[in-house]
Amino acid sequence: MALEPEPEYLVGGEGSGGRPLVPFAPVACDFLDALSQELRADPRVAEHPDVMTFAFWCRAAHIARLKTDFEGSRPGQQARIGLGRVFHITPSNVPVNFAFSFVFGLLAGNANIVRVPSKPHPQTGMICDALRTVLAQERFAELRAMTTFVRYGHNDRLTGAYSAGCNARIIWGGDMAIQNIRKLPTPERCVDIAFADRYSFAILRAPAVLALDCAGLARLAESFYNDAYLMDQNACSSPHLIAWLGGQAQAASGIFWEAVGRIAEKKYPLSEIQAIDKWTHLCQDAIDRTVVSGVWKYANYVYCLKLQSLPAKIDELRGRFGYFYEYDAGCLDRLAPIINARVQTLTYFGINQAELLDFVISQRLAGIDRIVPVGRALDIGLIWDGYDIIASLSRVIGVA
Repeated sequence: MALEPEPEYLVGGEGSGGRPLVPFAPVACDFLDALSQELRADPRVAEHPDVMTFAFWCRAAHIARLKTDFEGSRPGQQARIGLGRVFHITPSNVPVNFAFSFVFGLLAGNANIVRVPSKPHPQTGMICDALRTVLAQERFAELRAMTTFVRYGHNDRLTGAYSAGCNARIIWGGDMAIQNIRKLPTPERCVDIAFADRYSFAILRAPAVLALDCAGLARLAESFYNDAYLMDQNACSSPHLIAWLGGQAQAASGIFWEAVGRIAEKKYPLSEIQAIDKWTHLCQDAIDRTVVSGVWKYANYVYCLKLQSLPAKIDELRGRFGYFYEYDAGCLDRLAPIINARVQTLTYFGINQAELLDFVISQRLAGIDRIVPVGRALDIGLIWDGYDIIASLSRVIGVA
């Protein structure tokens, strides 16, 4: 019988201990700023925008703003302290996700065991190298004892062992994976935060796009490129569908996609296998989707399928590597029936944010947890998927 492979500890060793900290403890904030500096000094990071984004996210000024926002939203709040130990099960399709998940647990005041993706990513090595270097400093000895990063393949025994000793779990993954992990026993008061498979789309007001000058159109296209292409549309917040409002959709669509195509051609490293996958996807959609009324292409960098109507299960409209769907909605009300609980992020251009927020609330929509301008889909925050993460991973000490 084959021996079960041992877990690979990338940072720290078996188990993470130590007493919980208060949220935004000074030692945690200082550590994150030191980690930011270490990453930004690594010449390899310049080739990986996602790692550089994480490094800037961790810098002192940004963490201080997050702390101010958290404390400012709870005037007179009773004292809080971390839950204890958080076990993180992170996804393989977004390489830097594991690092953000760790920061959530740390800022809430917890010890952390982070299962990094078994799929090798260069970003994992860079971040773990920086973590080991910074944690080796004597001033962070307490955090060193509270931090473990481990890699292993599918293994219910190991996942069960870590689950049995934690006070909270952050589970990133598809519906089936989350259901299977939830079957593993945990302590009675263990808190589970599950970030399941989600879907995101964009709303563009056509007259606003047509009113842009060349520079403004280029800025919009690059912002959209950052939302979609930087993660190959794998991020749950990356758009797959564009809904046009306000009439003139056909004219606006043409200039918009042309601008996106020019940006992608300059910046996106399209591989042959990606181009083949997109073509195969297009052929399959042509066979299966009777609502497709046309296809717009910019070389192999942009495929856009025009839809006559939207399916009830909007989250079935998914693309990768620059493959999108678009629909001339005309007005917001026509979108309400197809927005389900799987819809996470709505990016927008040319429409007032307050109007979109009123749309979600007045229509009592089951989905849309984030409303952000085009270009900010990948901005991760301490409110995610509708969870107040720091609050969820800490406990209130009530006093009378």
